[in-house]
Amino acid sequence: MIGLSMTAYSGRDLSGLEGWVRRARKLGFDFVEILSEWPHYLTRDNYRLFAEVFDGWGMKRTVHAPFSDVNIGSFNDRLRRASLEVIREAIELAAELDALSVTIHPGHCSPISVKNRRKYMEIHRESLRKISEWGLEYGIKIGVENMPRFVILDAQTCERLWEILGDVEIGVTFDVGHLNTTTGKFERFLEVLGDRIVHVHLHDNRGERDEHLALGDGTVPWVRVLPKLPRVTWALEVNDIESARRSLEFLKSLH
Repeated sequence: MIGLSMTAYSGRDLSGLEGWVRRARKLGFDFVEILSEWPHYLTRDNYRLFAEVFDGWGMKRTVHAPFSDVNIGSFNDRLRRASLEVIREAIELAAELDALSVTIHPGHCSPISVKNRRKYMEIHRESLRKISEWGLEYGIKIGVENMPRFVILDAQTCERLWEILGDVEIGVTFDVGHLNTTTGKFERFLEVLGDRIVHVHLHDNRGERDEHLALGDGTVPWVRVLPKLPRVTWALEVNDIESARRSLEFLKSLH
């Protein structure tokens, strides 16, 4: 099952959502990934609109929880609690929408967390345990996403993500494009975390930064990688609907 992330939706509000979903459906996508980020957060005020539009076009859905200004690894209790509340709301609304999964970002580093690695890991895992419990409570698969190359981000390798997750019973969202900016060790990622992958993000880049290009426009070795991906939900995370169209054509050319 392949879907399209709202990274490809350029509207400043949701007035153009139905037309965009219509185009996505006609291109052949099976679901939409709601990107709950500014300027169109998923909220209690608009989730019924999402449901109405998606149901009208026979589209299933996944949810990407908010991540800007969110840090589940924060040493500041108030900020961490606020971050967790934002994620809990996303999980609750995903359940209302009968979403297939929710993707979250791991915590990220700060000067204090770098100096206090053991405590940071303790805080990080406790947050993940809470999120895992909410996933079970609401019957939603949760995937913690590997991060791209960027100075403050954590979980940029499969080994580091595995270390963070520890014994927490929670899934993984495998972002292929992100890994291309770090190690590029796709087979190793699947070897270490393959059994935990509940969702996949597909996009391309040239290996230096997180560009979210159409598939085939960067250096990800798709011919090698695609046959090895687990048959879970795959979401294209590209920048516009034309890149989505070209990416689908690229995928078809490989089969």
